[in-house]
Amino acid sequence: MARHLPGLRVERRPLLVSVCLIALMAALGLTGLCYGASWSTPAEVFAALTGTDPSVAITEWRLPRVTASLVFGAALGVSGALFQNLTRNPLGSPDVIGLDSGAYTGALFAIYALAGTSAQLALFSVIGGLVATLVVYLLSFDRGFSGMRLVVIGIAVNAMVTAFNSWIVLRADTDVAIAAVGWSAGSLNGVDWDDLTIPFWVIGLLFVVISLRTRAMHQTQLGDSLAVTTGVGLGRLRLLMVLVGVGCTATVTAVAGPIVFIALAAPQIGRRLTGSPGVPLLPAALTGAVLLQGADLLAQALLAPQALPVGVVSTAVGGCYLIWLLTKEVRRA
Repeated sequence: MARHLPGLRVERRPLLVSVCLIALMAALGLTGLCYGASWSTPAEVFAALTGTDPSVAITEWRLPRVTASLVFGAALGVSGALFQNLTRNPLGSPDVIGLDSGAYTGALFAIYALAGTSAQLALFSVIGGLVATLVVYLLSFDRGFSGMRLVVIGIAVNAMVTAFNSWIVLRADTDVAIAAVGWSAGSLNGVDWDDLTIPFWVIGLLFVVISLRTRAMHQTQLGDSLAVTTGVGLGRLRLLMVLVGVGCTATVTAVAGPIVFIALAAPQIGRRLTGSPGVPLLPAALTGAVLLQGADLLAQALLAPQALPVGVVSTAVGGCYLIWLLTKEVRRA
């Protein structure tokens, strides 16, 4: 049902779902700030955040982690929504079509051939993701664009790049291999504000850029021919969607390593919650933030006091989701 306001049409269900997701994000964020080696009460968290009773554990250790899970989850959700809108396929996510593997290849180059600094990891992760996406896009473009062909070729490229990454790790020195394998698990352990400042600015800029083109994206859901008649430049729009999707995923990967399945699951969960005909960006972003926050809390609690990499939890949960999704797609076919 839609509520009509002067000059504005607001869908009630998406609005209600968004409010509920934001409330859940706040609850998970508060839990993350309270949880640690010792439990802090909400009053202690509030006092630390306002500066009346400073706490290094809350403001310097827990708050960066909670903020990173929120922003990175939203970035992965948006990236997944962009690629699923682009391919018009629920399997069209960055971790399925090889973007994550390409970003990992770039990071391996930075670790293996260079000093492996944060700036080098960020730069070469983005380059690796862009190269992998470009290869998949070019191979799938045959007398026109096909989302299904892109997904199938992306899965094949992903398998080949993953094998290549394994070969690099096996040939590396022990210290380099340990660092590379640890980074590949996808983890928010030990992130601090110095690691997050630039990635947050990059993700914020990408969000602003794609938000200016959401109307054109919605028009493409009605069909390419109709979108062209309304003045949408499909080629430029698709290129922008790819670049923003790659930028979001590669930025997250550069800091936390490849955190898989959030980009796959969040857009479809958000779409089903809101009942939207397409894959809207805002529900995907909010759902991605909730999923990554929840996965990170589970990663901290399952084997406490040892914290698992969040990528291990997201892989376990996302694998179950992928099985369900594939089963549903096979039955539909």
